Amino acid sequence: MTRARTFKRRPKPMAIRVMTHVAGILVALLFLAPIVWAVLATFKSKAESGRPPLPPWPTEGVSLANYRALDDFGAGLLHYTGNSVFVSVATALITVVVSVLAGYGFSRFRFPWKSSLFVIVLATMMVPFQSIVTPLFLILAWLGLQNTLGGLVLIYVTLQLPFSVFMMRNAFDAVPAEIAEAARIDGVRGFRLLIFVLGPLVLPGVASVGLIAFLNAWNEFLAALIFLTDQDKYTLPVLMTAVRSGRFGAIDWGAVQAGVTLMMIPCLALFLTLQGYYIRGLTAGAVK
Repeated sequence: MTRARTFKRRPKPMAIRVMTHVAGILVALLFLAPIVWAVLATFKSKAESGRPPLPPWPTEGVSLANYRALDDFGAGLLHYTGNSVFVSVATALITVVVSVLAGYGFSRFRFPWKSSLFVIVLATMMVPFQSIVTPLFLILAWLGLQNTLGGLVLIYVTLQLPFSVFMMRNAFDAVPAEIAEAARIDGVRGFRLLIFVLGPLVLPGVASVGLIAFLNAWNEFLAALIFLTDQDKYTLPVLMTAVRSGRFGAIDWGAVQAGVTLMMIPCLALFLTLQGYYIRGLTAGAVK
């Protein structure tokens, strides 16, 4: 018998650990600096907001005029926030449901032209959105969904599905087939098998798909600008372009920064809450 050798990981020298932590702190500050800068700029007065950005903090006292200007525009900030929340949540939910079913089908079932259909789904990611704007506009007009939030949700779901289906198929491929076979022997089949047995195992992939779909719908600008013509139906990114114009073409930088700050809050909260699932979901299926 050969005696198993145990290898102990040597501790890193103190200098290397210190340099690693310093480098990490510097990179974190590099990413946090623009966010802090934008937040501080929102508390400047309207006159100070139009001046050169240095120093980034308010020098004439803290003011909430930029937030009031944003709320006084059009139907009000809460109205446009509600539009964005509806579009983003609906896009995330529909994308999750369709991609889970499609990914499960591509992973666990055999049917003719399975590989070809999957390649076709992935190939749609190579089509630029700008090249299909006119056909999408005509389709929505034919369905009577042009200038509606529901039509915008369908557009976002269409754009999100190829990558989401790809992620969910990889997530289901990473689950051993023996688990599903054991569940079938115990009498668990159909949607019960998908929801109660495989569902918890692919939860990181589901969270990743939902998070990506929500963030993309929350921040998307071009489709909302093109397919929405009624100001009361604007989402927050379109509101930013509408509120930015001041007198004689001047840009109201304070109101823009206030809007950007408010738009960051849901994105940061969701990502910090689901970051563990997000990282595991992106790597699902990477190692067999």
